[in-house]
Amino acid sequence: MNKAITDGILFMPPAFAAGLGDWSKGDGTAGSDTYDGDVAAALVSADADFGGCLELLKGSATQKLRYMGETPILPGCYLRVTARVKAVSGNLPSVRIAGWAGDGADSHVTGLVEAGPAVPLTQYGEVVEVSAIVGTGNRQGVDMVWGTAPVYGHFGLDLTGPNGGVVRIDDLVIEDVTELFLRKMMPWVDVRDFGALGDGVTDDLPAFEAADAAAEGRLVMVSEGTYFLGGSLTLDSRVQFEGTVVMAAGSILSLTRNFDLPSYIDAFGDEELAFRKAFQSLLNDSQHESLDMCGRRVIVTGPIDMAAAVANKTTFSTRRHIRNGQFDAAETSAWDTDTVTSQASYSPASALKLTNVVNVANVQVGSLVTGNGVGREVYVRDRNVGAQEITLSAPLHDAAGTQTYTFRRFKYMLDFSGFDDFDKFSMSDIEFRLSGRCSGILLPPSGLIFHVRDCVINKPKDRGITSHGEGCQGMLIDRCQFLSDEGGVKSADRVSIALNANANDVKLRDNRIVQFRHFAVLAGTGTIITGNHWFQGDDENNAVRTPGLVLTHPNTRATINGNYVDNCFIEWGNEHDAAPGFSSEFSFSGLSVTDNVFLCSDVAPWFTFLVVKPYGAGHFLNGLAVTGNIFRVIHGEIDRVESVDTSFADLDYDRCKNVTFSDNMFNSVTVGVVNPVLIRHDQASVSDTWTVDCAPKLPFGGWAQTVEGVVANGRIERSGGTGHWGLPYVKLREGANRDQVTLNWEVPVSGTVSVIVRMDDAL
Repeated sequence: MNKAITDGILFMPPAFAAGLGDWSKGDGTAGSDTYDGDVAAALVSADADFGGCLELLKGSATQKLRYMGETPILPGCYLRVTARVKAVSGNLPSVRIAGWAGDGADSHVTGLVEAGPAVPLTQYGEVVEVSAIVGTGNRQGVDMVWGTAPVYGHFGLDLTGPNGGVVRIDDLVIEDVTELFLRKMMPWVDVRDFGALGDGVTDDLPAFEAADAAAEGRLVMVSEGTYFLGGSLTLDSRVQFEGTVVMAAGSILSLTRNFDLPSYIDAFGDEELAFRKAFQSLLNDSQHESLDMCGRRVIVTGPIDMAAAVANKTTFSTRRHIRNGQFDAAETSAWDTDTVTSQASYSPASALKLTNVVNVANVQVGSLVTGNGVGREVYVRDRNVGAQEITLSAPLHDAAGTQTYTFRRFKYMLDFSGFDDFDKFSMSDIEFRLSGRCSGILLPPSGLIFHVRDCVINKPKDRGITSHGEGCQGMLIDRCQFLSDEGGVKSADRVSIALNANANDVKLRDNRIVQFRHFAVLAGTGTIITGNHWFQGDDENNAVRTPGLVLTHPNTRATINGNYVDNCFIEWGNEHDAAPGFSSEFSFSGLSVTDNVFLCSDVAPWFTFLVVKPYGAGHFLNGLAVTGNIFRVIHGEIDRVESVDTSFADLDYDRCKNVTFSDNMFNSVTVGVVNPVLIRHDQASVSDTWTVDCAPKLPFGGWAQTVEGVVANGRIERSGGTGHWGLPYVKLREGANRDQVTLNWEVPVSGTVSVIVRMDDAL
């Protein structure tokens, strides 16, 4: 900034040769005496050093020389007054720049420093330059700090010291030197001022570090250019990028004062790379706990390997969070599924291993495994190429021996599988726009409390969230939407799955899931599923419906509460069991299904909302509560709400216990099942054996295991109408289907009784 150039302001006084009437012997104010005609002053036209100059005889203690013109003093403007002086003869005085400060009323502004430092003249003929800077601001290097009260000054010099000396003075120079203070005046420093070249080749890291150190709270400006940084850089100052930086994948850029995705996009000029580098910094800088995407969209051209982005860590256990943005899958071949078929052997004794895997090096970690006897959502957790082994995420229920397996590696937008262990990570307010091109999130193989909340998983090609190990331990999915790409596909033909989990303590809360093949396949225990709405309907009549929720651990210890289960069902099986037949485990136990709304439409009469599917013989119900639910059918009617899928095996009904099926409401359901069931039996003719039919009210077609009570409804009469006061004894599990009880009286009687029957042993 230079006011003489930008605003045309005249600061320079005239040359002495123009006349000494402009030069005062006093302060320079109007009416003061001048050197015009003064015997102590003379113009010299041809000095060897100065050309034209003023020769002055010092005759007073402070010999003043002031320009009588009013040199303007402007806020933010700094002036340097310079004089070149040499002693000619006589005593040697000292010289200093001096001035007089005047305000808008032409009054003297007192209390200011009006003289610069004095410089002694020590020998004759030596040219000495003296200068002083005057300005409004109190900055280092300003000799006369005048503030904003003065609006002009009369500038010149003083001769001090002994009298009698003769000096010659070159024409005074007054110039705008504000640019000397710009670095301190402006709220930024530029990396180019510290040696950065921005040529994309030279290592500009030292210049960036120097600029950051000099900023002292100001902004670091990265001017236009491409800056190569030869190592990691932490900027403690705020930064603004007009240019971009390039650095090695392993080098970390930490923007401690600008830690948000837009700043990284400005820094690298590429959204996808910027996200990777920001995530790298998130896990390497303890000053960051979250990355704010600031609503920005990142167009992703291929799977983002989150572990490779960090490069220097395979485990992480400190809370970190990413929020407020959007990922959009570009249409590229990088999303294509990799499919490998390979022969391998399986033994139930090593339930999580495939051995003798042909071409094991071609099988990728995170691949979905399919084959005979393989349950749903079994993945490759790890592989050992040298040993030709694959570690599975779950056991296989019927695959002993050698067969050919298919391994399909879906491509995920965010792929965490490269970590060994990853804890306490969360994402919120993010939309994953997958567009049917790729899957959403692949979890790490191990880790605790992966949390996704208030996010939208939009149109995944194959999977929304996948666990190929136990990185789902304690996983929390809250208030998310999972929107399928298969809305126009028949329910039975869909292939995409919203999520799966293998580990325990998963919480699925207040989510909305639309038209997937399955909402969730859950192999762990201790699960809480509450407040969700999952919908899997289509436009077919007598339609086939798929399970929305699949529980694959028999002792599930799960709570399913307050959900809206829409045109799908809950399937409870043990397909992830290498020995699926019952041995000594708890069998099907620990499930509570309470206060849910179940709805279906246009389904076949044999459709049911709750299906138990044992994959081996000998299993039984050992703890199930189905209470307070509403079962509703529209556009048709179904026979009942529960069933056993006997594709592999039936239940052992003789061992069922602790089953509660009560306080439910049934609309357009032919049989509303209940356990215990209250049955009213009318015996019109006298008989000593009354057969009470408990079917079809007992759940799951269970046996009549227990009678909890028999109460006469009115008078029990013998033949001839006389009353009978004795009680019958009961026989259980009667009839071909063992769903009857008999009441045995000591004499033939008739009448009406209420009988409470259970299909289980409640004890």
